[in-house]
Amino acid sequence: MTAEALLQVTNLHKDYPSFTLDGISFALHEGEIMGLIGRNGAGKTTAIKAMLNLIAATGIVRYFGLDLHEHEATVKQRIGYAAGAVDWYRKRRIRDLVAVTRRFYDTWDDAAYARYLRLFELDEAKTPAELSQGMRVKLSLALALSHGAQVLSLDEPTSGIDPVSRDEMLDGFRFLAGEGTAILYSTHITSDLEKCADSITYIRAGRQVFTGTREAFLAHGRAKGLGSTLEDIMIAAEREARQERFAAHAASEGEEVRHA
Repeated sequence: MTAEALLQVTNLHKDYPSFTLDGISFALHEGEIMGLIGRNGAGKTTAIKAMLNLIAATGIVRYFGLDLHEHEATVKQRIGYAAGAVDWYRKRRIRDLVAVTRRFYDTWDDAAYARYLRLFELDEAKTPAELSQGMRVKLSLALALSHGAQVLSLDEPTSGIDPVSRDEMLDGFRFLAGEGTAILYSTHITSDLEKCADSITYIRAGRQVFTGTREAFLAHGRAKGLGSTLEDIMIAAEREARQERFAAHAASEGEEVRHA
């Protein structure tokens, strides 16, 4: 893709006492759905939070050519974020939650919000506590989408919901991408990405293993004999990495015994 990236991440780095996210770099373009994959604990959520300045990290994050740290208020008017189900103010009616949310966005679109209510079959008179897990996920997406976000960061958006609802949401993501929205989609449900992702960024233990098209990822995995699906390839790659760690540990212990 030659057009300017809507999201450009360069050398993203975050240190924790027992974990380091190191050197994450990629570009996300208009109309692109990028799957951010890796096992639980690999650093997917840390990366997304760092890209939104929800946690302090080093590196460069640019949206629409604007540095996030220098233009955070402007940038956040134009991006959306959803992380699973809405679980805040569970006893307040949806219409009350929306009345608060719309105040944060100059570009809030009531017509778009009404459209997502119909699409997701949400009842404004209900509270989050009265909704199923899947419906609360749909509410989270409706709030993220109703201010015309040009970039969406979705952290496990379909986790815990039934296959039919997941399929409906994937249709919605493809529609949004067709309208030009760029979507960063973090998930460990790799079968979802088989249906909608254009590109893949694979993180293992905080480090970036691969970034490229979905087709290139699958071709690379097949060439190495790892499998033919995203899930097969990721499982086999993780198994290889685990065996390498075990072998290195055994060699280290053997060296210690030899010198004892």
